[in-house]
Amino acid sequence: MATFFSDVIQYQGLYKMIFILGIGGSFPYGFHISVINSPSEHIQKFINETWIERYSAPLSLEKTKLLWSFIVSVYGIGGLLGSIVCGYLTTKYRKKKCQMFTNLIMLVAALFMGFSKMARSFEMILIGRLLYGVGTGFSLNIHPQYVGEISPKKLRGFTNATVAVFLTLGKVSGQLVGLREILGSESLWPWLLASSALPALVQLVTLPFFPDSPSYLLIQKGNEEAFRKAIRKLWGEGDHQAEIDDIMKEKAAMKITKTLRVLEVLKERSLRWQLYTLMTVMTTLQLCGINAIYFYSSEVFRTARFEEDLIPYVSLGVGLCECLSSILCSSLIERFGRKLLLWGGYTLMSVVLALLTVTLALQNRFIWMHYFSVVLIFLFVIFFGLGPSGATIAIMVEIFSQSFRPSAFVIVGCINWLGLFILGMIFSFIVEYLKSFCFLIFLGILALSAIFIYLFLPETKGKSIMEIKADFSMLNFGKTQATVKENSFPKEQIFCTRL
Repeated sequence: MATFFSDVIQYQGLYKMIFILGIGGSFPYGFHISVINSPSEHIQKFINETWIERYSAPLSLEKTKLLWSFIVSVYGIGGLLGSIVCGYLTTKYRKKKCQMFTNLIMLVAALFMGFSKMARSFEMILIGRLLYGVGTGFSLNIHPQYVGEISPKKLRGFTNATVAVFLTLGKVSGQLVGLREILGSESLWPWLLASSALPALVQLVTLPFFPDSPSYLLIQKGNEEAFRKAIRKLWGEGDHQAEIDDIMKEKAAMKITKTLRVLEVLKERSLRWQLYTLMTVMTTLQLCGINAIYFYSSEVFRTARFEEDLIPYVSLGVGLCECLSSILCSSLIERFGRKLLLWGGYTLMSVVLALLTVTLALQNRFIWMHYFSVVLIFLFVIFFGLGPSGATIAIMVEIFSQSFRPSAFVIVGCINWLGLFILGMIFSFIVEYLKSFCFLIFLGILALSAIFIYLFLPETKGKSIMEIKADFSMLNFGKTQATVKENSFPKEQIFCTRL
């Protein structure tokens, strides 16, 4: 306990920056995924009323639904655009400056949302939603990279896992402020959609007082004085020489390589298995079934005879479980490592989905099956939060060095946002035709991913970037070629030469 408090005091600058990055980073992503659900009826009614005022005729139900679906989906299009351009902009203008620019985008989007009802314009909601997507595309790309670069090796897993913590906290906050007793009423929904201006404003005001990442200051700017000053501000006055040596080695290795663009990263043989891993964990994060669980939870709660007025609060409880388990994951990840949390989490989630499919299929035969299904929903969310939710972020940050990380995260963003958009378009059809058996698709994806991670992912816990590269080099080149490369170059330059 004494060690814990001493670490908190020593790294207080780091913890403060983690919080500031989080509320303007992954928090808005989770917030905008969940907050749009509660005012859906009010917004559709507003669209129809506005149309009648303009054209003296109501919109058909199908066209109203189509407009509403486009408002929801355009968030993913904006996110994809933001992710694509973010890699280039962060390399040219640095992550801190880009993140501050992101906050300005979010504030403009909030203004469109907040004044849409007053202006009698549903188009302003559409524009605001698109801008929210662009801003979130930026922040979700920058946040994991930034926290991964400001943390010492022993806290890297914890800091990376906080990305998932703030994401789930955003989901819960969206559910909470969307309750009808707070901002989810018909008169207050514009304020609900504009409420994300607050965290953007807080980050915009406070982020200038924090430094750029130490690795950026040394490797890309070559400013050793600013580098050491940033370390003291973030990590305190302790002995950090081992960490400094690791960053120095990475800088030395980068002298014989260059920053690669997205297509170059995709073609680079020395990054082949890193990309396989990246695509596996990101695809699984989208297709693990967590969205299906949230979709099905309301139906399960109804069949379990929860009162209709209580269902939003029970759903909020599901979100709280995910948030709390993500917080617990941030403390477990340095103890158990990333690999175990990933394949173990995938395996437990597969078992829960198998049981849930059975209970949903039998719920009309046995009354008690409804309650068993409710328990399984909570278990699935807990296992997701404890494992894949936090460990996925840690893996994505740790398996790429400073030169390749911006382009790698462009790939991450494309997978994430395209997956979100496509899943949003086809998910309702999957549920309509397969019913509860849709979980078997997610079960298969989880099982295959668990096998892949167990067999091929090297453990990254407690390792420097150079050590992680060495582990992947065994997969990329084979043991013989990796040995030849090790004997041919200084140790700090191993596995960085482009073939």
